[in-house]
Amino acid sequence: MNSEFLMLPHFDPTIFTFGDSNIGLRWYGLMYLLGFIFARWLAVRRANQPNSGWTVDQVDTLLFNGFMGVFLGGRIGDVFFYNFDHFVQDPLYLFRVWEGGMSFHGGLIGVIISMIWTSYSQKRSFWQTADFVAPLIPFGLGMGRIGNFINLELWGRESDVPWAMIFPNDPLLLPRHPSQLYEAFLEGFVLFIILNVFIKKPRPVGSVAGLFLVGYGIFRFIVEYVREPEVESFLGIMTRGQALCLPMIIGGGLIMAWAYNRAKSAVHQ
Repeated sequence: MNSEFLMLPHFDPTIFTFGDSNIGLRWYGLMYLLGFIFARWLAVRRANQPNSGWTVDQVDTLLFNGFMGVFLGGRIGDVFFYNFDHFVQDPLYLFRVWEGGMSFHGGLIGVIISMIWTSYSQKRSFWQTADFVAPLIPFGLGMGRIGNFINLELWGRESDVPWAMIFPNDPLLLPRHPSQLYEAFLEGFVLFIILNVFIKKPRPVGSVAGLFLVGYGIFRFIVEYVREPEVESFLGIMTRGQALCLPMIIGGGLIMAWAYNRAKSAVHQ
């Protein structure tokens, strides 16, 4: 083993448990909880601005539905996108959420479904809801990646960069990219700044959601080059994660083009 690289300690994923049970608080869950608390704080702050079009009760309903969408969609997506063979052999694995495993792309689908339902029940357009939600998401994404790092999971490929790290649960004990931290920075901090600067000025309805899809898709696509693939490559040319990001990038770009063209047409009418 090369002593030049940092050997991470074996973090205990559980902060505490109640008695002898497996029920307790885990670092991964705490990161998601912090992300949710911050999202609510920011959403309520925006809802309280003049002519926001939102009430605090509507925000709470939206966030609750969104949380359920993230949780259910993320878990189902992880099982079906990345661990389907495991599920076929052990169907109950789907319900053992304490063993970890959340897919962003599955969570995104869950959030979209929850936003469709919330928009219908609150009698507003889907794109109004999506634009309100999009700037709230990156902070939670960043916290989730920090949770991955603490859980010593989803590490990067082998590397000799000075900041490469050796994960104690890696059977090969290779120095690797801390790709979780790359994603926390890009998908969390940088994307949060981009979106929240973008909404400082009035934007066409749908453009904020489109920018989120483009930004996340690009950042995730880039990091996939240094992230250890969870499954075999897609058609031998890209990782599964990159394949799932391409529709996001293309779709987000089309949504932004549609939003700006629609706004331009409305001005000329």
